[in-house]
Amino acid sequence: MKIAFVTPWYGEIPGGMESETRQTAERLAARGWPVEIFTTCIRDFFADWSHNHHRPGATELNGVTVRRFAVEERDRVAFDAVNARLMSNLPITPQQERVYIEEMFRCPDLFRYISDHQADYIFFFIPYMFATTYYGVQIAPRRSVIIPCLHDESYARLNLFKRIMPQARALLFNSYAEAELTERLFPSDGRQWREMVGVGVDTEIQGDAARFYQRHHLPPKPTLLYVGRRDTGKNVPLLIDYWRRYRQETGRDARLLLIGPGQVTIPPEAADSIVDLGFVPAQDKYDAYAAATATCQPSLNESFSLVLMESWLLGAPALVHGRCAVTVDHCRRSNGGLYFANYEEFVGALNYLFDQPEIARRMGVNGRAYVRNNFAWDVVLDKYETLIQRLSDEAVK
Repeated sequence: MKIAFVTPWYGEIPGGMESETRQTAERLAARGWPVEIFTTCIRDFFADWSHNHHRPGATELNGVTVRRFAVEERDRVAFDAVNARLMSNLPITPQQERVYIEEMFRCPDLFRYISDHQADYIFFFIPYMFATTYYGVQIAPRRSVIIPCLHDESYARLNLFKRIMPQARALLFNSYAEAELTERLFPSDGRQWREMVGVGVDTEIQGDAARFYQRHHLPPKPTLLYVGRRDTGKNVPLLIDYWRRYRQETGRDARLLLIGPGQVTIPPEAADSIVDLGFVPAQDKYDAYAAATATCQPSLNESFSLVLMESWLLGAPALVHGRCAVTVDHCRRSNGGLYFANYEEFVGALNYLFDQPEIARRMGVNGRAYVRNNFAWDVVLDKYETLIQRLSDEAVK
């Protein structure tokens, strides 16, 4: 029985979902499983979803067969109007739901291929909110697994997904908090397999704080690190505003270090305490974790957060937003971090981490053990293989 990961775009492109899909597929293939990718010819999330960047057809990438299918013209204006309402948490009508899913992107050849070859595959659809999952699951529900990458967001409350989520034979989750959210939004009737599998993490990464300081000509001092996209969706403006107030009120000799893609606005009054490195190579990022007193993840919408895992593996405790169920749950289960719901709690938590370096170090050690026990690649791939075998046995009965 072959395995197909079905996803809207694929390749060596940035993004949590994108990286999870690629690495899981490649590592399962390396274990001997016949893995393929079914995807569109769209370049990535930020591209024009009606433009075929790639040529349709089958190619091979890092030992995995990638089947790309052309997209057709769509009504982008209609889609953008509905999507803007969803992004603003505004209600939409049933007709607007249809516009959302029908005008997202159109890829009939992909769904025709799934239909024609469904007896040969077990399908893993990732993530939940795209047309690839919505239409694909309905073709072969008993052979379908959804990896939702679910957030507590307006898209998750659409009737579209209330209909298709229960149809899949199994749901796999990146975190315990995501599993709990799914149970609230899509209650189980007991017949669907549901399991927290997690996201595989390279637990062998190494970082060097001294090398980081030397390379960037920075003196050692208390450092709060942010890694990731610098945009509103990741709540970066809030972090910068909190840091600005913190520095003005305390005058503490500390820095906020920013790493990642995207534009960021730094207030002039805080410029002397914020270091913006932009996008850096992976090893430079690992060295930054090793140099940091703590890593802040202020995002409200995370289904896993690789940033926290990398931070813990390299010894830095976490500071997360109290309204993100996933990152708060990671901190509670690991005893590897603190969380804040407002500015006052941010100040209290940050001062505690800066003032108690030994406790902060122990929190980092706790986090490292949590990652290795739950999200090392061998742990995650073993869970995938168990499920694949169960689905294969069921398919041949």
